[in-house]
Amino acid sequence: MRAISLPPVPYGSTAVRPGWTDLPAGLREALAARLGGSPAAVRVAAGGFTSGFAAVLTGPAGARVFVKAAALDGQRHLVDWYAHEAAILARLPAGLPAPRPRWALTESGWYALALDAIDGHTPRLPWAPAELDAALAAYAEVAAALADPPAELVALPLPRLADLARDDILWWGEVAAGREPLPEPAAGAPLAELVALESRLPGYADAAPGLAHGDLRVDNLLIDSDGRAWLCDWPWLCHGPGWFDLAGLLLTAYASGLDADAAFAGHPAAAGAPRDALDVTLAALAGYYLTGAAAGPSTASPHLRAHQRWSGEQALGWLAERRGWPWARPALPS
Repeated sequence: MRAISLPPVPYGSTAVRPGWTDLPAGLREALAARLGGSPAAVRVAAGGFTSGFAAVLTGPAGARVFVKAAALDGQRHLVDWYAHEAAILARLPAGLPAPRPRWALTESGWYALALDAIDGHTPRLPWAPAELDAALAAYAEVAAALADPPAELVALPLPRLADLARDDILWWGEVAAGREPLPEPAAGAPLAELVALESRLPGYADAAPGLAHGDLRVDNLLIDSDGRAWLCDWPWLCHGPGWFDLAGLLLTAYASGLDADAAFAGHPAAAGAPRDALDVTLAALAGYYLTGAAAGPSTASPHLRAHQRWSGEQALGWLAERRGWPWARPALPS
């Protein structure tokens, strides 16, 4: 049986965020007015890889909302992400396991977005099979709805996965050309084959109809008290195939020692995927994560680079196992 590999930091403890008292007084007053009074409780989210404010606020009467907030000056990229996410969530088909936006406001140089508060926890690793089943079932709902999305959702300015791949995801070609150093965990890997595999992603993505979440990871999921999984963090919705999301989610299933190959092959989102779609995605994700991990310290989270390295190692290890490569690195699961 393959060894279990756990991430270097639990995904519920990766963020460094401002607290309630760190927010401008004017913003706190505006949020309190929306809540009907000063919050009775503030639970700051400890997970994630951004430095914006994120917390469940409980109003004096017990009503709860999840609030994300960022400064217009200095965190404009977060403001843009939050506003874009609000537009996406408002247009998702009804009934999907995704939080809905409540309201948004701008005050004291900050933008704040309030969403439904999901009473749940980040799935624990290694995956409990029941929680993984819930996550896969939730994504089956989402993937089916996004395969033929409503016109108002498609009308948003959504990127194409093919363009994102060319601009930001594909890195093995850069390594092969000498424009990017070879990541240490990939020393000895068949670089030419990695380049050939990842290069197919844009064409495959362009040929696929529908939309993809674009950032489906274990830390963007919540499991509620009924055991249902909810998909969170939607700003990266893009034109692309559901099997790309599925492969990204299953990296942690592979690391948990579970049969990730069978989970991918049997999932509705993989129906009709090209024969080598999983290998192509794993090659692309391995290059993306491993080169990102070597980029130096991040201001978003002190744990981002460790997360990227570990994720890249899982993608590369899974791919090596699937391809029957004799090469293997000690850091990779065997």
